[in-house]
Amino acid sequence: MTTHRPTPAADWPFPRWIAHRGAGKLAPENTLAAFELGWRLGWRAFECDVKLSADGVPFLLHDATLERTTNGQGRAGDLPWEVLAPLDAGGWHSPAYAGERLLRLDALADWAVPRGALLNLEIKPTPGTEAATGAAVAQAADALWRAHGAGQPGGPAWPLLTSFQPAALQAAQQTCPHLPRGLLLDSLWPGCWAVAAALDCVAVVLNHTLWTEALIAQQRAAGRRTLAYTVNDAARARTLLDWGLDAVITDRVDRLGPATRRPG
Repeated sequence: MTTHRPTPAADWPFPRWIAHRGAGKLAPENTLAAFELGWRLGWRAFECDVKLSADGVPFLLHDATLERTTNGQGRAGDLPWEVLAPLDAGGWHSPAYAGERLLRLDALADWAVPRGALLNLEIKPTPGTEAATGAAVAQAADALWRAHGAGQPGGPAWPLLTSFQPAALQAAQQTCPHLPRGLLLDSLWPGCWAVAAALDCVAVVLNHTLWTEALIAQQRAAGRRTLAYTVNDAARARTLLDWGLDAVITDRVDRLGPATRRPG
């Protein structure tokens, strides 16, 4: 088991507010339009979901299937990128975004890194491909960010790789151990903290209802950064931040965080 060591504050680049899936619900999630809207609203850190096409192309999509957020059908991971690329990933949201395409990870990196946008890449495997997806996303992120100077003095910050699937994080750890990792938790299952330690996670990202002031202090004492999803209530966000939470992930990019001109 890897011994977890606290991450120096200078190595943690994320602000206190992170936009969920680009611009939350104001634009079609996980598309370039969503990131551009979030950026225009003043957001500088974004969470998104990354999975693999059948031919190994990392791209953004939350669901295992295509129906909710595209005009396609079936499991996205069963289709090659040439079939996924022409799909409409915006029309489901509103007519203004009709024709918006699925976003490849390489295109997102080329958009984000030069302007200084920070990314939390949730590894979202198609069921049964956890290890393969974790390894592939880590390899792609390493190559893409390195091409923009990450890992060099003064270079951009690496993305934070997170997942609900320990197998995906383990594969990322084995493939690119220098990339920061975070364990996502929707419940506090037995052994979760031991798994976070074994994966050398620099952060834990919990459903916001799970956090208490004592638990935040405990995880901070263990050297981990603390994040919460998906916090859309201003009072709850303020409570969590007052307790010492490091970052809030929210859909309300028009009403919270940079939109309120608060620091962080």
